[in-house]
Amino acid sequence: MYRPEKYKKDDKNFVFSFIKENPFATVIMNGNRLMATHLPVLVQGNEDNWQLYTHLANHNEQAALVKDGAEALIIFHGPHSYISSSWYKEKDISTWDYTAVHVNAKVKIQTREELENSLEELVKHFEKEQGSPLYYKEIPKKMLEDHLPLITGFWLEPVKVEGVAKLHQSYPKHDIEAVVDNLNSSGDSMKQKLGKAIKKENNIN
Repeated sequence: MYRPEKYKKDDKNFVFSFIKENPFATVIMNGNRLMATHLPVLVQGNEDNWQLYTHLANHNEQAALVKDGAEALIIFHGPHSYISSSWYKEKDISTWDYTAVHVNAKVKIQTREELENSLEELVKHFEKEQGSPLYYKEIPKKMLEDHLPLITGFWLEPVKVEGVAKLHQSYPKHDIEAVVDNLNSSGDSMKQKLGKAIKKENNIN
């Protein structure tokens, strides 16, 4: 990943938190051609020792590449937005601010028991905020038994991890404040989240 020095974010706290906060990722693998699937990818462990896990449908063409030892690139996407140079005090070039984490990993197929435990955790992770959550073990047993043979669960053991946060570092304070104000007033939740990240990165109150 292209990362100018000032935008590198390899701090383990940043990476671990970022993955937890942005679990919908792009999983890329290389067979006869590059293939990608967009999947919820969760992290298990702690900041010092973690692995990822997910699953995909067996009728997905990419499933043929999911084998023990196979390589994958997982891209976690954070908030991003076009930044207009019209927001600056002086004329300048427009740009794009964004955050992301790339994880190069090795695949390890899950056992049936691991897959079920992973699905239980996945459902709990996303259902817990619902008004009337429906947890994994509350789904009819026959429905689960019919569904499980149709998917493959797998671990992703990290080999290389790279974080990037292009958040207007080194810009004048008045331009950073103008960028944040414009993002916050957009009414777009992603832009507002990016504005918050820019403020935090540049210590703007």
